[in-house]
Amino acid sequence: MQNAKCKMKKENGKMQNVECDQFVENPQSAIRNPQSPLLRIAHLVKQFGGLRAVSDVSFDVAEGRIKAVIGPNGAGKTTIFNLVTGADVPTAGDVAFEGKRITGLKPHQIAAMGLSRTFQNVQLFDHMSVLENVMVGRHTRTVSGMLSAAFRLPKTRAEEKAIREAAMERLVFVGLDAQAGELATNLAFGGQRTLEFARALATEPKLLLLDEPASGLNAHETTVLAELILKIREQGVTVLLVEHDMELVMDISDEVVVLNYGEKIADGKPEAVQNDERVVAAYLGEE
Repeated sequence: MQNAKCKMKKENGKMQNVECDQFVENPQSAIRNPQSPLLRIAHLVKQFGGLRAVSDVSFDVAEGRIKAVIGPNGAGKTTIFNLVTGADVPTAGDVAFEGKRITGLKPHQIAAMGLSRTFQNVQLFDHMSVLENVMVGRHTRTVSGMLSAAFRLPKTRAEEKAIREAAMERLVFVGLDAQAGELATNLAFGGQRTLEFARALATEPKLLLLDEPASGLNAHETTVLAELILKIREQGVTVLLVEHDMELVMDISDEVVVLNYGEKIADGKPEAVQNDERVVAAYLGEE
């Protein structure tokens, strides 16, 4: 993985990459077939006792795109993420990734297929170094067993060296390489959020799910975040994000799906969704 440097400009109200030196570890991942979405969510339902948190929600995420899921608090956004990543099991409906049904699989099985996520609340190993946190993410791609690790066999030592190098490459990519030896807890909040990105990228995801990545960030940090998300997409990684920052959503998203009380009320281009009467009513209330 090489450091990818992108120059940004704002065009027609949206942030765009105009120049980008990029790495592509898996070039075919940048090829999208619009007839076969990378992720398909079909008629998902999630019931918690008498509460229906998600009600018959369907939408696709095309490969190579940035898609945002928005909606008022309690709309079911994070529940959708939990259903997609295996943290929860749907009451009804299906989730398919690359044409394969993943409904009911365990989170580690889904992660191994190429789905990775960050969380609304930063979840790091505070008393491990920045580099070690990323190495933890990279361990999902290891093959050495317990016995070879216990005896420190040459294959295991070589694999550990490769893990360290790959983790460092991710830190270079997100701009945290200078802090590699620092404890994660010593990073500012924005740096901790960026570290979560690096750890998620260490799993070599095809689809990256970001749960409210701008939460707690100031205006400058949010701008840096937008640049990083666009840079990630430039590397062939598809992005699905839940976010409340509407300026960020409208700046970087190719498509937006809107939930309200667990139901999908809109799905389309940011400009069209922004002017949809049902969306305006959901955020501002009916007159």
